[in-house]
Amino acid sequence: MNHGAGFGMTHELIKSVFARTFAMEEPMTDSAILENEGRKLAFTTDSYVVDPVFFPGGDIGKLSICGTVNDLAVSGAVPKYISASFIIEEGFSKDDLFTIVCSMADEARKARVRIVTGDTKVVEKGKCDKIFISTSGVGILEDRNSGISFGKEVVPGDVLIINGPVGNHAIAVLGARNNLKFSTPVVSDCASLNRLTKHVLENCSGIHFMRDLTRGGLAVVLNELATMTGLGILVDESSVPVDSPVRGLCEILGFDPLYLANEGKILFVVHSEESDKVVEIMRNEPEGREAAVVGRVVGGNESRVILSTKIGGRRILDVPSGIQLPRIC
Repeated sequence: MNHGAGFGMTHELIKSVFARTFAMEEPMTDSAILENEGRKLAFTTDSYVVDPVFFPGGDIGKLSICGTVNDLAVSGAVPKYISASFIIEEGFSKDDLFTIVCSMADEARKARVRIVTGDTKVVEKGKCDKIFISTSGVGILEDRNSGISFGKEVVPGDVLIINGPVGNHAIAVLGARNNLKFSTPVVSDCASLNRLTKHVLENCSGIHFMRDLTRGGLAVVLNELATMTGLGILVDESSVPVDSPVRGLCEILGFDPLYLANEGKILFVVHSEESDKVVEIMRNEPEGREAAVVGRVVGGNESRVILSTKIGGRRILDVPSGIQLPRIC
């Protein structure tokens, strides 16, 4: 299970088994950037095994569309087409299946993408946990945005911005899985963010990097960025938005919200002169109303992420090897 958590053991598995065998080039991003007859495309694939399949704010169907759309969007692409494959356990409710498929169709309409092909398999009772979904997506990529996922333009002084509170998805799934009751409901942030990224890219030329904050959360993405660029990153803990019920449960259970999964949050790395403009654009969108500047790229401390803590100290924000919460996406 540790190998599927999105932390250090996940990256080790990907590099030592898949990337080496398939001769994949570094850096590995959320989407492959392909070129055909002078046109660039972004292509991505993902699988969804979330437990439970229904949770506050969404279900496995909505999650599968949002995840694929967002992987394309943070690569600078305009998502267009999606495939969907289903592995269904014998005895799974047809009514629940219909609800999940309708959820996918509804989210695809909202994101203005088309589900164009797919596959269905049914396996014996006990050979699959209810339903697993795999999706792939294709998006159109303009030349000016084709390098965003690689972070090659990131420089010291760039500003780190996220579009809202972190950790809600992981805690919503945990609550549904364990029948936890919250005095203030915790709802997953599951959402397609291609409209948000489109408006930012259309109005700002200083977007140097984007990545959605899924497994591993903000901390892992920041470490990936530091490794990718060879630069240091300084994060202000007090500036990272965390909703009160999420923070409270983290304190009780010993979780760090910076490592919790999200399904509707993106890290933007922006030229310092455009940071205020980017925040303003985000706050005019439903998915970015609580956008916040959380840190900056710095020289020195090569490939390290330093957290400026609430109590005034500093510590390295590293990547753990093991798991906090399994099967949250």
